[in-house]
Amino acid sequence: MNDQNLKDIPKMHLHISAKCKEIGFSMPSDLYIGSLLKSLITSKPNSNLLELGTGIGLSLSWMIDGMDSHSRLITIDNDKKLIDISKGFFGDDKRVTIICADGEEWISKYDGDKFDLIFADAWPGKYSLINETLDLVKKGGFYIIDDMAPQPDWPEGHSEKVAELIEYLENRDDFNLTKLNWSTGVIVATRK
Repeated sequence: MNDQNLKDIPKMHLHISAKCKEIGFSMPSDLYIGSLLKSLITSKPNSNLLELGTGIGLSLSWMIDGMDSHSRLITIDNDKKLIDISKGFFGDDKRVTIICADGEEWISKYDGDKFDLIFADAWPGKYSLINETLDLVKKGGFYIIDDMAPQPDWPEGHSEKVAELIEYLENRDDFNLTKLNWSTGVIVATRK
């Protein structure tokens, strides 16, 4: 399967990809994880969604494309430059709240409704404050992480952190877990 097989790439994704090249952003998200997010979000009408790690907004474009008009999404990143770019693309969408904040602080202080889907694509919510983040997932809700397969740019010791995280998730009895050796290595966990 190659990228040409994806026929439903969000229109905004092309503009964001061009912006990545323009500014030299070198951490773009995989198209396949975006497609998966869009499909899962489509299964959750009137949903409350969270993305930890907005980046430049590539995954966000897929998530928004899967939302219905009654869904809402919060996306958080600590990089003001990238948040400003994302706001330029999505700031007018009333369903979306784009926040520049430290992810750990935000997770620690959040006291709103639980989420139908959390995509944790940053250190907070994936490698730190994992318990607090999983507590924010509704019954029947999804917790999604990617980059679980070895990557050439991983720093020394990162593969051990990934292995520890996978083992931790496997040992929880309140989530059903599916590990996909696909895309960049994806885990889909659903709260029982």
